[in-house]
Amino acid sequence: MNLPNKLTVFRIFLIPVFMLIIIFGGNAHTEVAGSTVVWSWVIAAIIFAVASATDWFDGHIARSRNMVTNFGKFADPLADKMLTMTAFIFLVELKLAPAWIVAIIVCRELAVTGLRLILAENKGQVLAAKMPGKIKTTCQMLSIIFLLIGNFWHIGTILLWLALIFTIYSGYDYFHQSWGVFKGSM
Repeated sequence: MNLPNKLTVFRIFLIPVFMLIIIFGGNAHTEVAGSTVVWSWVIAAIIFAVASATDWFDGHIARSRNMVTNFGKFADPLADKMLTMTAFIFLVELKLAPAWIVAIIVCRELAVTGLRLILAENKGQVLAAKMPGKIKTTCQMLSIIFLLIGNFWHIGTILLWLALIFTIYSGYDYFHQSWGVFKGSM
């Protein structure tokens, strides 16, 4: 188990910690600059930020030190989706994000994951993340953090809308460029 894979496993371990803090953290809050800050949500946002940072570090270390493994190729994107989808579901529960936006994000993630599986099975291809997908992931992660810490100046909401736009665009882009895999099967 190399360092990038350990970071991925650590990110997965942080998901239930994040959940438990939101569930059992209480609702002690303070009004700051017109926004309500719930302290357990701030702690959860910090844990989410640490987990999100491991995504960048594990990929950077794996590529720069030639430590890319099949486990990492499988577990890293899975850990990212588990982390962000868990957070988005809690944002809906906490009434910090609209369910319809989260539903679109979740559906896109499932569809692109399915496309990746089809491409790997039929053509032996790995569908690498492209820049719109990376922007989508960054916007998603930052929106979650800002929505949890109080959504000051509506930064979290703006980032959520950007995440939605890049979610739709990158999903379209992946399917448009890979449409050939479906030819003859419809």
